[in-house]
This record gives sequence, structure tokens and C-alpha cells, in this order.
Amino acid sequence: MSRTALLVLTDGRFPAGGHAHSGGVEAAVAGRAVHDPATLYAFCRGRLHTAGLTAAALAAAAAAGHDPLVLDEAADARTPAPALRATARKLGRQMLRAARAAWPCEALERLARDLPGGAHQPVVLGVAAHAAGLTALDAAHVAAFDSIGAPAAAAVRLLGLDPFDATAVLARLGDDVDTVARRAADAAARVADEGVGILPAASSPLLDITAEQHAAWPMRLFAS
Repeated sequence: MSRTALLVLTDGRFPAGGHAHSGGVEAAVAGRAVHDPATLYAFCRGRLHTAGLTAAALAAAAAAGHDPLVLDEAADARTPAPALRATARKLGRQMLRAARAAWPCEALERLARDLPGGAHQPVVLGVAAHAAGLTALDAAHVAAFDSIGAPAAAAVRLLGLDPFDATAVLARLGDDVDTVARRAADAAARVADEGVGILPAASSPLLDITAEQHAAWPMRLFAS
């Protein structure tokens, strides 16, 4: 069952709200930083090893059974941009709705009660993964892949990019996703002894800056 759960969580049709978000690539396209498959690859690789690593570690720690409220505070500390904090909680609310329907359990209900305004999406992902019988490494893989899947899908719509080229970008990043997931799971395994401070806090200042700018646009295709 857990293998199927992993596929469900990584399926773009899972109703977690990610289709409405570009992972920062809409602003990158507007600034001409992303304009073809090569620049999309560079953007996704950079996002994977920064925001993706941080999210994967939080998800892995939650999947390992660590306190989601403590992890949510750690996520806040690792998300300096208000626009990205708001996005993370919005996505967390949507993912929690889907996860409660798919894998109903007390842990998910308790998270909904304790954080009615929404928990950070990676934390919700980790709790959902645990409820679905997945491992910390599984959760890290889902979060890592999600950090590049959303920008790649958005680039197809924003640039009219060939979907085959966008898929090739994801495939080329396969080894990087595996590496990030392993690093994240290894860090999560140390939380019990060393606390949440051991989790990665990789930064991507340009994503933070452009997220704030994007949030102020009067017209945009994606919510973030």
C-alpha cells in the first residue's frame, strides 16, 4: 500500500493545490532568467538544492514522527519572505484536506485542530506520508521532486515550452533529487538527538525577493 501512496502523493492530479503555483518560475520568466530548457534546468536545480532541500528535510522529520508544531515553527524560521510563508500555509491547508480524505487518522485531525490557519506544506506532507505508511526518505523524495515539478509544469504554460523538454529537465535532475532526499532524510534522523536546528536551512534570497515582488503584481497567471 505504501508504494501506491507514494505514487498518489507525487501524482500531479492529487488535489493539493500545487497546479495554481509556479514555484517562483513565473517571476523568473518575467525577468528573462528562465526562457528555454537550459535556463529552466538551472532554475530547477538551484531551487531543488535550496528550498527543495529545506522542504524535504521538514517533510522527512514529520514523517519520522517528530512534533509537527515544532517543525512548523522551524519552517517559519526558514521562510523569511512573508509571501512564501503565506503560500506554504495555503498549500498546507489544501494538502491537509486531501490527505484527511485519503488517509484519515488522528494525527491529521489533530494537525487541523492545532493549526486551523494552516501548517506549512512540507510539514503536512510529512504527517500525511506517515499516515500513509511511508518512510522519512519517501517523504523527502516527494518534497524534493515537488520543488522542481511545479516550476517545470508552470514553464510549459508560461513559455509555451514543449512538454517533452520540460519532462526531460525533470529526468536529468533525477540524481540530484535522490541526493537531496538522502541528505534530508539523514538530517531528519538526527533530530531526536540534536533538535530541529540540525535540519537544513538552505537559503535562496533571489526567490524570496522575487516572491515578494510577484505577490504585488496586479495581474499574474499563478498565485505564487
